[in-house]
Amino acid sequence: MTVDPAAAPLEVDPLLDDPETRIIVCCGSGGVGKTTTAAALGVRAAERGRKVVVLTIDPARRLAQSMGIDSLDNTPRRVKGIEGPGELHAMMLDMKRTFDEIVEAHADQDRARAILENPFYQSLSAGFAGTQEYMAMEKLGQLRAREEWDLIVVDTPPSRSALDFLDAPKRLGSFLDGKFIRLLMAPAKMGGRAGMKFLNVGMSMMTGTLGKLLGGQFLRDVQTFVAAMDTMFGGFRTRADATYRLLQAPGTAFLVVAAPERDALREAAYFVERLAAEEMPLAGLVLNRVHGSGAARLSAERARAAAENLEEGRIVDQGHGKNGVRETASPAGSSPDSPDPGPGQLPHQETESQTPAQPSVNQLTAGLLRLHAERMQVLKREQRTRDRFTALHPEVPVTEVAALPGDVHDLAGLRAIGDRLAGGSPATGAA
Repeated sequence: MTVDPAAAPLEVDPLLDDPETRIIVCCGSGGVGKTTTAAALGVRAAERGRKVVVLTIDPARRLAQSMGIDSLDNTPRRVKGIEGPGELHAMMLDMKRTFDEIVEAHADQDRARAILENPFYQSLSAGFAGTQEYMAMEKLGQLRAREEWDLIVVDTPPSRSALDFLDAPKRLGSFLDGKFIRLLMAPAKMGGRAGMKFLNVGMSMMTGTLGKLLGGQFLRDVQTFVAAMDTMFGGFRTRADATYRLLQAPGTAFLVVAAPERDALREAAYFVERLAAEEMPLAGLVLNRVHGSGAARLSAERARAAAENLEEGRIVDQGHGKNGVRETASPAGSSPDSPDPGPGQLPHQETESQTPAQPSVNQLTAGLLRLHAERMQVLKREQRTRDRFTALHPEVPVTEVAALPGDVHDLAGLRAIGDRLAGGSPATGAA
């Protein structure tokens, strides 16, 4: 695969080595290798001398397996086996536990217990839309405030859209500090039957039949939750704004991760434009799982033509130094590939010891040529897709990571990915 000279290469090692780089956010659409990229960056940075923590929101827990840790939780754990002067820690976001920590840190003991035991809070903290993304931002802010690590690598949540990570803090902050919450807070402040009457009227006006379907117990749970959380709503908005400013700060670098596929790169282009609009610092694009070939000079068309020639018996005979066509017929009707008959055995006479017919060398070679033709078509399609992205965003530095033959499941695999990240343009084996 050729690389467009107009697209600047992404230099990963200078980014990792720069002490001013304090946060690296790996983002992109689902299934493009964000978790592996984040882990590989963490390993490489640690082995180059940084004290790193990797925050992942990956439900598959592949990061823990690749780093040799039995399990990850909401507490950073030291990763053993790092070959270098730095340190690597890893953790997996526990969305509900992070929410609980916020409550415990900003409410007195009795009020915190009332909130944590509230059914509406338990539903909100476990599955409210945008809560995972918001809590990822909260945890990032907590890690940065501790000043314990000089580099934080964030693997963004597996969302339907890569933009959810940026939007969630504002969405949840607006919800907790919006008109809906203020309406629910009013009856708690009014108190008594008048308050409950106001609540019922207000909810019926807003939700109609939905309020009747949910029932009074749900509404009372919501009212109790709002009353207990009254003093904390402003804090959610404040922390969301602070973390958002942290993402815009010079010490933060966004890496957009994508596969060389049309949908993934379309999402990557959209995200690049959004980052620019939000004034977020973009470091570049990681083009993951790029295919290459050590025989790229042989085009798909020539490979298919050679395969057809072999399958039809029209192969070039160069035994005498001249080009010619080997005859398909042989004396006495025997096949050119048939072995000489043994003593007492006539030509073509089958014996019980003979094995079933095996593919000939020509057939195997033709199959390999067709596989090569398919690979070259994949390379061509990937190059077209990449060219469309670089034509739209020639200012975005790019690094390519060659596809590995298997899954990454240990530190050695993460080091291999890190090597490709640091020197991956063009992809290994690509033309």
